[in-house]
Amino acid sequence: MARLTTPDSANLIFPNRFLWGTATASHQVEGNNVNSDWWAWEQTGHVFDGTRSGLACDHYHRFREDFDLFAALHQNAHRLSLEWSRIEPSPGQFDRAEIRHYREVLEHLRRLNVEPVVTLHHFTNPLWLADRGGWEVPEVVDAFGRYVNEAVAAFGDLVRYWVTINEPVVYGTMGYLAGVWPPGKRSIRLLVTVLHNMILGHARAARIIRERSPLPDVQIGVAHHLRIFDPYRPILPGDHFVARLGELLFNRAVLLSMLKGQFQFPFGWGRVPDGANSLDFIGLNYYSREMATFDFRRPETYFGSFFTHPSHPKTAAGWEIYPEGMYRVLKFLARFGKPILVTENGVADERDELRPSFLISHLRQIHRAIAEGVPVKGYLHWSALDNFEWAEGRRLRFGLIHVDYETQRRTVKPSGELYARICAAGGLDSTMLSAYPLAH
Repeated sequence: MARLTTPDSANLIFPNRFLWGTATASHQVEGNNVNSDWWAWEQTGHVFDGTRSGLACDHYHRFREDFDLFAALHQNAHRLSLEWSRIEPSPGQFDRAEIRHYREVLEHLRRLNVEPVVTLHHFTNPLWLADRGGWEVPEVVDAFGRYVNEAVAAFGDLVRYWVTINEPVVYGTMGYLAGVWPPGKRSIRLLVTVLHNMILGHARAARIIRERSPLPDVQIGVAHHLRIFDPYRPILPGDHFVARLGELLFNRAVLLSMLKGQFQFPFGWGRVPDGANSLDFIGLNYYSREMATFDFRRPETYFGSFFTHPSHPKTAAGWEIYPEGMYRVLKFLARFGKPILVTENGVADERDELRPSFLISHLRQIHRAIAEGVPVKGYLHWSALDNFEWAEGRRLRFGLIHVDYETQRRTVKPSGELYARICAAGGLDSTMLSAYPLAH
């Protein structure tokens, strides 16, 4: 490991073999993912800006030139997802052409010496699975296991880092509490059922990967979205209670269930088969902070109201820019004794005005945590490319690389050039640190 400088040194150097890269998700970049529940959802007017994923970034056909560009920008890792609905378009029937396609994708990354970090489930489901009830029904665990078994058999020699499920709490909350993602339901009972099945699905996937991977050093994780929950009025016990409840339900319950092999929900307990020690690393997706207040008018959210601080800087998505939260969640995760990989962190910023400072300020906080002994393995920025941002459509641009959706032309943004310098240097030099002072 390289010697880490102290926080007031001229340069902030990260450990040797640190993973520097970006992240994407198949539905958001590939285009024409017609066999998924998200494609069907878009066709019925559920996207806020009226757009649809359509061709997206045409990454399905342009992955070679995209990966070549990422490598030219000095990235040594890339997180991507496999599209279940392409690989298994009908139950138990696997598409060999699509499997060959994804082997070509992973082989090209390997040729470029870019480490693939492969996500098995990133929000989308095959239509046939959605029609059968999706993650609401217990049969989904067997279906997911069958797909994972096929994926490991097909790609296991190419993949060292597997992410079983991306953001299970976000998936459940948006589809089964807020109702703005498919299947558009609002039921706490169904939300709990879905999270229960996702925990079981993760554990099943972890066992299959561990048993079937030909690589002796295979690493299994989950991409878990953590947010900071702070009381808006610190003098009020009710606000503290709501903040702790939000942190328990959003940050802790699912993660602890996967770590301990026991369901850790406040409303139920039980064993998770194959769950104990099912995580070799924890994937962290961190974006922002929520302020919490007690509100007796909100029984449906356990009398809690959550919102962005009204006077602090915000992104185009309306999220607070809170770099210190990165340090706080890393310190929280460190107590579990697992390596941590930042699997997502980024900002919606159409004009690329906030992103350079956002990058520097959040990497400062990661370096601060590493210097205090937190085992962070790498940083994967969200996102490599501007892409289709789920219910928000195309209005939010998270990419380091601008995509003209009409021409599919790629243009590296100033923040992308800055990140390339960071990746090449293995850290932050004094010029970067002085040019981009800490954000709030």
